Amino acid sequence: MAASLMAAICLGVVFNAQAANEPSPEDLFNARIMPIFNSPNPSSCVQCHLSSVDLKDYILPSSEKTFASLRAQELVDVDAPEKSKILELINMREKDYDKKGAEMIHEKMRKAEYEAFASWIKACCADPRLRNLSAPKAGALAKPERPDEVIRHARKSRVVDSFVRNVWSHRMRCFPCHTPFEIDDDNPKHKLARTRLKKMEENMGIKFTSKLRLFRETPEATMQSWIEKSRDESPDRLPLINLEDATQSLIVLKPSSKLPKKKEGGGFEKPSAAIPVSHMGGIKMHKDDFSYKSFIAWIEDYGRVVGGEYTSVEDLPADNWHPSKHMVMLRGVPETWPKKTAVQIFVHEWDASTSAWKKDPIAFTQGSVAPRMNVFGALFLLRTKETEKSAEWAPEDPTLKPGKYLIKTYLDSKEKLAENPIAFLDDSDFAGQAEIQAHWGKLFKNSEKIDGSRLKK
Repeated sequence: MAASLMAAICLGVVFNAQAANEPSPEDLFNARIMPIFNSPNPSSCVQCHLSSVDLKDYILPSSEKTFASLRAQELVDVDAPEKSKILELINMREKDYDKKGAEMIHEKMRKAEYEAFASWIKACCADPRLRNLSAPKAGALAKPERPDEVIRHARKSRVVDSFVRNVWSHRMRCFPCHTPFEIDDDNPKHKLARTRLKKMEENMGIKFTSKLRLFRETPEATMQSWIEKSRDESPDRLPLINLEDATQSLIVLKPSSKLPKKKEGGGFEKPSAAIPVSHMGGIKMHKDDFSYKSFIAWIEDYGRVVGGEYTSVEDLPADNWHPSKHMVMLRGVPETWPKKTAVQIFVHEWDASTSAWKKDPIAFTQGSVAPRMNVFGALFLLRTKETEKSAEWAPEDPTLKPGKYLIKTYLDSKEKLAENPIAFLDDSDFAGQAEIQAHWGKLFKNSEKIDGSRLKK
């Protein structure tokens, strides 16, 4: 019996000695967490987030206070430290498109951050005193200043998704000069495009025409290319993306500009990338149409994200515009509508449960009064929890269901859109409405045609 007791005492001494050699939570915090807190460099969060969050936002200058803060926010699992939510957040990653080797750099940084937090959290969870610390007051928690919704809005994946819907979806307006990868050699309809591009390469040289390839083969690569090119300042060239004034971005000025002036001896002058901008392809986009509106909307949102301008949920745009292949044409609009005036068209759905038209629209488009008194536009579907019940949300082709709809039109006679291109007109601009039985065909030849004389106030 005495021998067993002595063995147990000796074993306890060994265990205590081993425990004494283990670094304390405080030691681990000072050695591995505080360098992250004090670093002037951003954490690996920048791989997924353009702004609004950094790992150091979750750290306080004290080991105990930091642990208590993380535990109070349920970011630490005291019973299974390795499953802690903060470790899961650190381990999140996205593909890098900005720099060669960036992904490797972020991965190395993430590994160091993960191992530092994992070892410190494990040590904290093994300490009964730390496990039972009182939760700090709400105001003493270490967390980002921005709400979770703002943090999610600043994720690169969300920005890319918005780019796909608002910009990439309109790339065929630039076909084939800026999107040669879209040429299908097996498509007889692309024969003219192939011939045209080949002639350009012969006249201007392959090196020059390669510079015209504005769109890359993926939206992610395209967006990153534009961002990188916009960082190069030049007195004789506007940036592709102008964060100070979206309307002065070359990506919208070029397609909305006319051909360069003609030379006296024939041909055209060199196209300009500075004011006044000219475009060798001529006008591909009008300032009052739906594409221009969506380009400006994306640029402004991107600028506010990277500038950290969103501070509350109320600041965030809806960002729920989804391009469709449905097209609407108002034919023979009232003679009182001035030509070239912008018109917004909203589509409202019938609510059978209340026997009334739903207040919020399910789709919209924008165009201008053409010389023949027509207005044309492709519909953007407005995705909400409510409209999800009324449309087929295929990733690249959201589709409205055939049925009874109300078309409401608004005329920009006060030129509100000149001041704010992404604005929606209001009741003071209301120009008339009409009930229609829509089939919602796709593409121009199957556009939903509405007689303008049916519009009633």
